[in-house]
Amino acid sequence: MTSRDRYESPLASRNASAAMQEIWSPQRKFSTWRRLWLALAEAEHELGLSVSPAQIAELRAHLDDIDFAAAAGYEKRLRHDVMAHIHALGDVAPAARPIIHLGATSQYVNCNTELLQIRDALTLVAGKLANAIDVLGRFAEKHRALPTLAFTHFQAAQPTTVGKRAALWAHDLALTLEEVEHRLETLRFRGAKGTTGTQASFLELFGGDTPEAHAKCERLDRLVAEKMGWDPAKLLVVTGQTYPRVVDGMVIGSLAAVAATCFKFAGDVRLLAHRKEMEEPFEEEQVGSSAMAYKRNPMRSERICGLSRFVIGLAQVPYTTAAEQWFERTLDDSSTRRLTLPEPFLALDGVLDLVVNVASGMVVYPKTIAANLRAELPFMATENILMAAVQRGADRQEVHEIIRRHSQAAAQQVKEEGKPNDLLERLATEPMFKGVDLQSVLDPLRFVGRAPQQVDRFIAEMVEPVRKRYAKVLGQRPELKV
Repeated sequence: MTSRDRYESPLASRNASAAMQEIWSPQRKFSTWRRLWLALAEAEHELGLSVSPAQIAELRAHLDDIDFAAAAGYEKRLRHDVMAHIHALGDVAPAARPIIHLGATSQYVNCNTELLQIRDALTLVAGKLANAIDVLGRFAEKHRALPTLAFTHFQAAQPTTVGKRAALWAHDLALTLEEVEHRLETLRFRGAKGTTGTQASFLELFGGDTPEAHAKCERLDRLVAEKMGWDPAKLLVVTGQTYPRVVDGMVIGSLAAVAATCFKFAGDVRLLAHRKEMEEPFEEEQVGSSAMAYKRNPMRSERICGLSRFVIGLAQVPYTTAAEQWFERTLDDSSTRRLTLPEPFLALDGVLDLVVNVASGMVVYPKTIAANLRAELPFMATENILMAAVQRGADRQEVHEIIRRHSQAAAQQVKEEGKPNDLLERLATEPMFKGVDLQSVLDPLRFVGRAPQQVDRFIAEMVEPVRKRYAKVLGQRPELKV
């Protein structure tokens, strides 16, 4: 059977990067199991158990040469994946076979490996988020003072600038980066806690209920964390058989927050493409539609939205899994977590690559932006026009009534007849506006408030610190698969 005869997840074939796929690959998973067995054996040796240097050396010599076919054969017979890999490792490390997994439960390798994968995957997500913030920050800075029509309720509202809108996108991403960083900072290792979290097996190995044995159990926990590159100060204090499954909910919840901000960015780009004000990059030979050859569909932004929706939808599952764990643990978590741990990471990884790609190549059409703004600006400028006329001696209430009447008529003409907004021309015929420079009153920059200055502050206070923290990974531009 070839690969074309079997289903392959599009998260792998079309979206996720090689780096994210490697983190969640079988090779990474099972080689980490072997490293955990090595760490356990080394720690037990250091604490006086009968684990020899030769056995440790044999384990160290076989960390990555996994015979997946042999492990699959064992699992078919034993119906237990951890025991299958213990046997497969024992075949190539026969001297170490008697001490592999000594005193441990399956969740010693499962939980600790997953926490290491989560840590590395969150770190990758953080770096890609930083790249997106950096790119959008540069775009915001470039267009900090380009006036554009703002919207509330998707109705024309007071103008903003293209740069300020981009700063809003980047600001949302920066907030979710802080959330991801918090999750990384507070993530804790399971360590060596034993079958139901009581360390009873290890206590027995170290001689039973004595102060020395209890101290060795505590030391074992910390040694394993250290050997696996985890700060021993960040160990879970108590566990059942597994690390608390609510942690998965918090992690995936953080990913869902990132996905929501990416969806917002891409959704706005799609709307702006409809208004012909901005577009995502469109390659020379790219096809927008198989039927409508003229189309430039925002396919990358649409994919961002679709994959983000998938990530957001997965956020519920780990919380229900956590809620339904009975006492120290039930096994109904295993099958679902094989999906709900890696897949949101794989999907979001593809999303962030797309966000960086779109933000790096966004096309801006200033003339269309200006034309769309001009069509609405006269209505927004009526208060300024009113004040200018009053300052020249006109009665405020009379001016208000004239502006109201002409505004209604101009709006009616735009809506019913499809004609341009001629409010200024109408007002110019009124004697009380004689001498008022209606065009200068309509300078778009007079209506954007402090938007350019807000962009400057955002760059200085939020983007620059991100650039400093992630200097080593900035500038990475992923090549899209499709």
